[in-house]
Formats: sequence, structure tokens, C-alpha cells
Amino acid sequence: MAYAAGVDVGSTQTKATIINEDREIVGVALIETGSNVIAAAEEVFQLALKQNDIGNEEVEYVIGTGYGRYKVTFGNEQITEISCHGRGAVHMFPKTRTVVDMGGQDTKAIRISENGEIEDFCMNDKCAAGTGRFLGAAAEALEMTLDELGPKALTFNKPVKISTTCTVFAESEVLSWLGKGKKVEDILWGVHTSIATRSGGLMRRVGIEEEITFTGGVTKNVAMVKALEERLGTKVNISDDSHYMGALGAALFAMDRIMASRQPHEKTEEVAK
Repeated sequence: MAYAAGVDVGSTQTKATIINEDREIVGVALIETGSNVIAAAEEVFQLALKQNDIGNEEVEYVIGTGYGRYKVTFGNEQITEISCHGRGAVHMFPKTRTVVDMGGQDTKAIRISENGEIEDFCMNDKCAAGTGRFLGAAAEALEMTLDELGPKALTFNKPVKISTTCTVFAESEVLSWLGKGKKVEDILWGVHTSIATRSGGLMRRVGIEEEITFTGGVTKNVAMVKALEERLGTKVNISDDSHYMGALGAALFAMDRIMASRQPHEKTEEVAK
């Protein structure tokens, strides 16, 4: 049994996924990226291996993806996160035609053809108002953890409208609304709908086609899922492994490489027989 791995080095978190020849996930891991990107890639890979006591030598091919993909020094190849998120989404949800990937520093909208190829994509501008970092700024202003934001936001009654388009000013606007006596949950729902609106705009630029699959770390936020679905007017696909979608896509590409390398040998053996 051969194994393939994908390591997705993101701006805030680094993920690893290991699959077997049946393309089943047999190991995943996630850690904070931190300042030493090379070390983070190595550590998360080793953690994923340990889940099923897989040895390094059993992993025949490793592909790095994400903004720090070239820091996966033990990898065999690098592939962009656009391709990897698209591949992972179609594998997990075969009817996927549109992907929205929401990470710490950017949000990507990807349109996928029926055979799983990338047709078009776009990313948000340099300001991170439509990303996880925007949520992080709100959390800091409200002295809450990221895990607390979603559930609290869902208790809203009279949501406020967040007008800022820049993360730098997000904290000051949140504090301004607090100063005006607005409730935390109403402010938070406003933050979530603001992000959903910007993400929906990105998706319209590439063309929205169902089914829509939501990937990235922000998929863990229940309010973000609800806000996005309300904005799009349809359900979005998510799973427990949505956070690992980029790493999964990279691992699938890696398994393709393993299988392709075997074909000439298999044909030679058949001729010999």
C-alpha cells in the first residue's frame, strides 16, 4: 500500500492530509504556521503520519500547496492552492461547480467545469475585509475567541451594518458600535454579513453555478456558513474536512503521480508474461 500526502502551508495555519491508494483520508493534522514555515510544514506532516503509524518511507509522493508551498522542502512538487482546493472540493462533493475558499489572508472564488478543471477564479483585493483576518480583528476588539464568534452572532436581533472595507479599521468600527450601545451579537452578525457580501461579489465575478462548496478554516464558523447561504440564496457544501480541502487536493494530485509512474512498469510486466 502506497500513500500520498498534501501539505497546505497557509498564512495562519498549516495543514497536512495523507491518503491511501483508494484515495481515502488516513491522516490529517493542523497547526499554527508561526514564523518558521519550514518547521511548520515538517511538523504537521509528521503529526499526520502518526495518526495511523505510517512511516515516512511509505509516503511515495508529497505535494506542497498554499502561499508557503515552496517551503515544503521534503516535497516532490508544488501546486497552487487554486488547483488544489478545486480538486479537493470535486473529490468530496462531485457536483461542485463553484468553490469559495475563505482563509486567514484572502478569499478565493473558483469556477469548476464538469470534469473538474479550473475554468476561472478571482481573489479579494489586498485588504482582508472579506477574510478570516477580519473576524480576528472583530474578536480582538470584543475580547472574544474566534470559536465564540459564530454562536454569539447567531443570537442577533437587530444587526448593524459594517461599512468599513479594511481590516485595519474593523476594530475601531466595532468599538464605535459598542460605544453607541449596540449589542455584541448584533455587531457580530453585521461583521459576518459584511464578509458574506464581499465573498458573494467575488463569486459573481467568476459566475455562480451550483453546487457551491465552502472550503478553508472559516467553514468552522456556523454564523459564516449561515450568512453565506443567506447571501447566496442556497445551501453550500461543507464537511468536517473542509478545513483540509487544499491539502486533500494536493494529496490527490500526488496519488495521480504515483499511479502514473506505475503504468509503464505494469505494461512491461504484462508483455513479459
